[in-house]
Formats: sequence, C-alpha cells, structure tokens
Amino acid sequence: MKTLVVNKDGSLEIKEIPKPEYSAKEALVKTIACGMCGTDVKLIHRSFKGVPESSYPIMLGHEGVGEVVEIGSEVKGLKVGDKVLLTFVDSNPALFGDLGSAWGALSEYAIVQDIEAYKEGTAPSVAYAQTVLSDDLDPVDAVMLVTFREVLSAIRYFGVKPKDSVVVFGCGPVGLTFIKLLNLYGCKDIIAVDIVDEKLKDASASGAKLAFNNKNTNLAEAIRTSYPNGVQYVLDAVGLPSVANQAMSLLADRGSVLCYGVLEKEEITIDFSKASYNWNFICQQMPEKAEEGAAHAQILEWIRSGQLVMKDFISDYFNFDDSVEAYKDLLDRKILKKGIIKF
Repeated sequence: MKTLVVNKDGSLEIKEIPKPEYSAKEALVKTIACGMCGTDVKLIHRSFKGVPESSYPIMLGHEGVGEVVEIGSEVKGLKVGDKVLLTFVDSNPALFGDLGSAWGALSEYAIVQDIEAYKEGTAPSVAYAQTVLSDDLDPVDAVMLVTFREVLSAIRYFGVKPKDSVVVFGCGPVGLTFIKLLNLYGCKDIIAVDIVDEKLKDASASGAKLAFNNKNTNLAEAIRTSYPNGVQYVLDAVGLPSVANQAMSLLADRGSVLCYGVLEKEEITIDFSKASYNWNFICQQMPEKAEEGAAHAQILEWIRSGQLVMKDFISDYFNFDDSVEAYKDLLDRKILKKGIIKF
C-alpha cells in the first residue's frame, strides 16, 4: 500500500509499504478519507511533544475514515462493509523497518479495534473512540466528526457553562468548531479573535457575538468595553504561547486560560502583571478517547437536527496522490477551513 511519510528532514513523500497486519480482535480497513490537521503541521515541523526526531521517518494522519474489508477471528462488533471512524497504522519494525507512526491514517489501508472482542476494561484506549458510522453520514465529510468530538469533549473537560463568556483565539477549523459547539452548548457571550477577516466572518456566522482582528485592535480595550470585569475564559485554539500572555489582560478574577492542543514549545513564560491575583491555566493536549467516544451521540444529534453541518467547516478536498502538494498549501496557510484527503 501507499502511505504519506514525513522524513527525518521534515520533507513529505508517498512511500510504498506492506499492508498492516491485524490481530484476532482487529479489522483491516480500506481508507476512504483523512482530515488534515494543525497537529500534522507540528509533526512536519518535528515539534510535537512525545514524537522525538529520533522516531522519524513517520507515517502521518489521525483523522481517518475507512471501510472494513477483513476481520479478525474474534471480531464481534464489526463486519465487512462497515464504515468506521479513527483508523490507525502503528509502527511495526518487522513489516516497516525504521518507519515510525504518528497514527498513520494517511495510508491506503489501516486498522481498527473491535471493543466487543475484549473483556470489559481490557480494550486499548483508542477502541473507545473508534466508531461505526451510520449510513446517513457522508464517509468523506465524516472526518469532521474527529474534530467535533474532540472539541465537545474538551468543552466538557474545561467545565465551560452556558452563562460563561469565552474569548476564542484562532478561527481555523478547530477554533470555528469551538465557537459553533459553544453556541450549541448554550454559550452566547463568545468573542472571536483572528488575523484574517474572512475567518472572522465565518466565526460570526457560527455564533460569535463579537469578532476582532488581532492585528489592528487593542483587544483589552475592545473586550473590556463590553465586559468591564473581564471574561471567564480565554481559549487558545492555535497553540501559541503568546496567547496566554495576551489573555492576562482579558480575564476576570479567577478566570482561566484554556489551552487546547499540543504547543510547539514545551515551556511557557507568562507575564501576569496585567492579570488579577487569581487566575488559572488549564491545558488539554490530548483528549481522552473514552471522552471523545462519549461525545459522539450529542454530535450526531446536532448533525441530524441540521444544527451542525459538516460541509460548513470544510474548504478543500484533495486526492491522496496530491497529498504532498496539499500539505504545502496547508503550510502556506492557503486552506482556510478543513482540508480533506480522499482515497
């Protein structure tokens, strides 16, 4: 099969490798589509926590959807033809040599676990988020469910309540999802911040009450005009340490900076001279798979009611054979929303 690889120097190429092997409790899937993510960018830059440069080259991709084509002898909850979410390819020295894995979903074939094949409490954590898709979902656009579920699980983890005010830094696919889901969650005091006016328009359409361009706005002045006591939360949806410092002048007493995703640097120096005496910094770098899986039902309800439309968050589709060029577009910030690689 073919897979997209990040080489030791950060370059991308499509390589030919064997299909992955699957155990008695797993299924082999043929990949249908995989989403492109900011996490991929950090992996390309070789700056993702937990993936040292010594582990490169690596297979890329973690937002995969595929169709089951073969099943292990103990599989009970999957059948050939099922469309499944969150497909991965792990490293396997016997098969792939020194090729490592950053989940590896940008491969022509991948693996899913069958949670029903395991005794209670013994399944790998990923199995709790690997889900069979219903027939009413477009399997290509359904890669958006990964982002939707991760974001909703983060909102629940952060403890945001409908009455709270939230500033969201970054209106790309993740930030836009936060704004939309916070709105559906009942939050009405949502303030969007970005440096691209087109993204701010999308944020307003998704439920942001106010939207400010960070390039030409005094944020502290603008936000405290409407919220003189500050806001409860400032959410970093871009993974920049500088956001924590900007947040200090925006937070209400005992307000919180919410950092979502893995930061490129593993240390942050915070100047809290402009903050109140009491504030919090909460970081969720990797959603728990059980929490992500538990968010599926609510996401599906919003989609089926028409309140959440997958295509609203997608701007570009690419064929797998063009994935190197697609990631160049992502790195050059030419993809405004979600880019999807189709197989």
